[in-house]
Amino acid sequence: MFRKLFRRDSESDAVHDLYASLVEQARQQEFYENHSVPDSLDGRFDMITLHMFLVLHRLKTEKETTETFSQKLFDLMFYDMDLSLREMGVGDVGVGKRVKAMLQGFYGRLAAYEEALQQKEGSLDGALERNLYGTTKADQKSVQYMREYLIRQIEHLKDQDIAKIMAGKITFHT
Repeated sequence: MFRKLFRRDSESDAVHDLYASLVEQARQQEFYENHSVPDSLDGRFDMITLHMFLVLHRLKTEKETTETFSQKLFDLMFYDMDLSLREMGVGDVGVGKRVKAMLQGFYGRLAAYEEALQQKEGSLDGALERNLYGTTKADQKSVQYMREYLIRQIEHLKDQDIAKIMAGKITFHT
């Protein structure tokens, strides 16, 4: 009985590994020091959201195979957000409200990025300005860098085997 309670399955391990990789990429100092991403709770949330978008966008291309895995990845992200807020001292009542706001922001950003990819080139710049840089005024050079970064990552992820991604192994273009 105890073995079943404390044992993680290989899919849970893979979800954890994939989430850890995308968080590590989102925390690269390059974004905060050189490309105007605010080094704040909001800025870090937005960078994790951007990288979740990239991964979910790739997983969505094979939805029949990846739907459950994608849901587990999403669940882990918001479990992590909940834990982070609690570690920062936000009380039980406040955590629920903050997580709800984060969920709304997350879904809004995913929809904005997805829609922008379908539109003309300037749409992605606007989506990044409103979402990634929503709390600050970013210079056009930083917005352009992040647009190119996003597109470069999408192209890079297209070439990665979905089975490897679902095994928790992902690389981001440098």
